[in-house]
Amino acid sequence: MVLLAAVTLVSVAIAGGAMLFGLDDQPVRLADRATGVEQAPTADKRIIYVNDQPPVRVIGAPFVPNTNPRER
Repeated sequence: MVLLAAVTLVSVAIAGGAMLFGLDDQPVRLADRATGVEQAPTADKRIIYVNDQPPVRVIGAPFVPNTNPRER
């Protein structure tokens, strides 16, 4: 708990110092993902569709988690 309190106080001191210096006078603006511009794919990158990929061969028994370790 003491270590957590010490790290919190140091972090608050650093953030307060940065705020006092006022490195940036403009407010922070978050990007709106809903109105973002979609990037067109470049010519050197192909579009890969998940359904077009071949299925992967599984070797061995499928993994079954041991949810009850007392029963074997």
